[in-house]
Amino acid sequence: MRLFLVFVITSLLLACSNSVGPETPDEMRVELKQDSLPGMLRVKPTNASVTLGTNAPLSLDREHPSMKVQIDYSFSIGRHEVTCGDFNAKMVPETGLKLECENDSLPATNLTYYDAVLYANEMSKAIGLDTVYTYTDVSFDDAHHCTGIEGLVFHPEVDAYRLPTEAEWMLVANKNWNPKKGWVAENSDYKLHKVCSLEKNANVPCDMVGNAMEWSNDWLGKFLDTTVVNYVGAPDGGSLGERVIKGGSYQTTEKNLFIFSRGDVYAVTSSTRAVYVGFRLGFGSIPEAMWIDYKGSTIVSRALPLLNTASIRKFTKTYKMRLAFRNNISGNLSLLDYSSGVLYVKEIADTMPVYHPEISPDGQFVAFCTGLEGVSGKSEIYVRSLDIEDGSVVKLDVENAAIPRWRILENGDTAIVYVTDAGNNKENSTFAKMETWQVPFRKGSFRKPKKLFDGAYHGGISTDRRLTVTGARLLRARIAESGATVTGNARDTVWYGGEQACNVSLSQDSAKKTLFLDFGGKAGQEFVGESYRTHERILVADSTGKLIQSVAAPDGYTFDHAEWVRGRSDLAVATLSNSNGSHEKIVLVQMDDGKVVDLVEGDDLWHPNFWAYTPMNFSKFKVEPDSAGVYMKADDDVGAVLMRFNMELIWRYRDSANVVVVGSSRPLNSVSPWSFNKDFFVVNLAQTPNSIYTSRDILDLYVYKHFKKLKYIIISLDIDFWYKIDGPGGDNFFATRYADYPGYVYDMNHGYWESGYPEGLLEYTENYLTVSDEPNFVRDRGRLLGINCRSWGEDVEAEMDSTLYDNQQYLLDDNMATLEGIIKKAQEHDVNVVGVIFPQSPAFKKTGAFGRYGLRRSTAKKLIEKIKKLDESYPNFKLMDENKMGDHDYPDAFAADTDHLCIIGAPTMTRRINAVLRTFE
Repeated sequence: MRLFLVFVITSLLLACSNSVGPETPDEMRVELKQDSLPGMLRVKPTNASVTLGTNAPLSLDREHPSMKVQIDYSFSIGRHEVTCGDFNAKMVPETGLKLECENDSLPATNLTYYDAVLYANEMSKAIGLDTVYTYTDVSFDDAHHCTGIEGLVFHPEVDAYRLPTEAEWMLVANKNWNPKKGWVAENSDYKLHKVCSLEKNANVPCDMVGNAMEWSNDWLGKFLDTTVVNYVGAPDGGSLGERVIKGGSYQTTEKNLFIFSRGDVYAVTSSTRAVYVGFRLGFGSIPEAMWIDYKGSTIVSRALPLLNTASIRKFTKTYKMRLAFRNNISGNLSLLDYSSGVLYVKEIADTMPVYHPEISPDGQFVAFCTGLEGVSGKSEIYVRSLDIEDGSVVKLDVENAAIPRWRILENGDTAIVYVTDAGNNKENSTFAKMETWQVPFRKGSFRKPKKLFDGAYHGGISTDRRLTVTGARLLRARIAESGATVTGNARDTVWYGGEQACNVSLSQDSAKKTLFLDFGGKAGQEFVGESYRTHERILVADSTGKLIQSVAAPDGYTFDHAEWVRGRSDLAVATLSNSNGSHEKIVLVQMDDGKVVDLVEGDDLWHPNFWAYTPMNFSKFKVEPDSAGVYMKADDDVGAVLMRFNMELIWRYRDSANVVVVGSSRPLNSVSPWSFNKDFFVVNLAQTPNSIYTSRDILDLYVYKHFKKLKYIIISLDIDFWYKIDGPGGDNFFATRYADYPGYVYDMNHGYWESGYPEGLLEYTENYLTVSDEPNFVRDRGRLLGINCRSWGEDVEAEMDSTLYDNQQYLLDDNMATLEGIIKKAQEHDVNVVGVIFPQSPAFKKTGAFGRYGLRRSTAKKLIEKIKKLDESYPNFKLMDENKMGDHDYPDAFAADTDHLCIIGAPTMTRRINAVLRTFE
């Protein structure tokens, strides 16, 4: 499976020669010698630093700015890439994975990052060491490749086998970087070679240039224009879950090999595989490891998700979930969106302290305060938008406000209940001076606050307005008298026998259960039937204050910061404190059976608040909830994500669209449904990785069956990758990956709903997994937004052998026949087709290749002539050759890279297609 394309794809060559090679300062020394560990070299740095990234013009976003990394520890690194023989010897008995290699001495390739991680762990266990990587669950495909690891945590403090960090890899590669002395495109015959076949010195690492590209340990993150000590990458994978790979491969040309490069022309995620990507081992602990988060801030503390969305759905019955909490090390608000297929913790750095966050009933906002429960004093309340494009924050303009609690008012408006002081409530006289207020919050703004009653009741108000509770020493309740509410005729009382209680939370459902923690009090111990320590149990009281339930903390832990999951009285969220008092985990607590499930792990995590979407009434739909709309998986690659959004677009616009776009990333980036004339309602279903066979199947299986107004098809003619083949093992999504997703299988088993769209399929699709950057996929009805503009590039190379077709003419014939079949099928449906050859870098005219993926220029000319004959033979087909063998009029400013238009070029391309559609009229 090829690596998957994302956003901007580029291989621009860089002009600054002083930025593309290694640098070794005179004062620095890096000693390499054979290690006692077989096949490893020991690296001993002295005053060592290495420069990651570059400041060269036209470099990729992921490669700049340059950043200096100091490495003040010794470590070991594999002299060569792990070989196929060594990998199979270890993994066949452990996982059943056997790589198919021509020779056991070739690098092990065509494996996932997860496969490499499991191999490293097995190497550690083989010599009696703890593992660097821990996890809760693994998943494998039919070939026994590991495609997912749930709860994967990298422990830099563990002294064992692992993958090298990008900084470590660069430090060693700097010692011997020479693209002319590696297996590269010029000398490799486009195939792997035995490891160390070009380097005989046992004290020198082999094949860091070329042969196989190599997984590094790091998530792909940002660089800073500064110096970082012991850098280990990003703390997580961000919204796309990309990894760093290094070194180039046997198919990379010398002039395209840069030591600072961090990836491939396609996005690399943990589950992707490529026949030219392998890995080498690292070994050793990393003291005081430093990460750089998605906003470019250095951190020494991470919060890592331990359970994916599908697993948590078993408890919540929904995929739409969010978690907010305080990272007590940084003092920042942290957010985790479980509706995203790629889980990562988004930490928001604010100048104000953040305590007691609570997500709004609609999941769109989070409120928090700057004061702490049990502590009197100044506190302010803020509300922050969770919209990825917004992120605005507003302050409640009152003198003092603490512990925000969202509620829905009788008229349907949303409001926040808060208290004027969250301090100790033990003394009646002090408590009487505190007050509870309410302020409506509409359209992102606070309205006029209103006092509700005396006393600081910050545990929530019941949905029937007849009960409110609080606890910052005593468990107090305010209970409405008959026919009244807590804001009218009500009495104040103390529950739990006046014993100490805190973390009080009132469920927001009809059960009106009060959850709280105690201090091992007499009443609690009598109810439980045994003694226990402070916060060792969550206790639950009914609406009268009577104890009805308790849940014990896992061995070695105590609870803290316990809260109900909004709208539920069967699920709670809490932190777990270890023996040192650090809140190292956030957990979900299933109250019915006392099961405690780990959600997030970190150094000190506070005040979790868990929001779960209240599911709509799906019972009215007759589709199967475990299959309908399940078009992607957690931690899936970009290709599957794009297909999932295409399915949402299909079901949403099936009755509206009269124009459908299919094809590769080229129209995905540059054909804008927004920009067409109003007579054309366009949906862009382009995706990547694409083949003409996938485009054909999207049309045949879904578009013709459901787009009743369809009049036009726009298809990209990507003749430079017409090397792709159809059928199982080929390059057709529906033939190779189809069975991995219940949604597609479900559709197939029902004839792709040719007899009629089943109500609810759109709703199920929308409520399944998505990605946090969803607006980029659906805002322009399928065009990928935000494609940065750079250049076509002046010095380009084809990334595949242009002679590929010389003895495989059938590849071009099959693709050509498929195109003609698409045109014929469209004609049968009275549909017109516009075939677009998208522009590529004019610099390809100086090479022997038509475009990015090769194809002899002479062959391309003949092929385009054949396509022009289809234009003459079929009145429903028109060819738009916007490349013109490189003589097009799309300037550098319109280009994202060598073969994609950027956001500025999209309107021109769209306008021209619009004009061609007009000619059919």
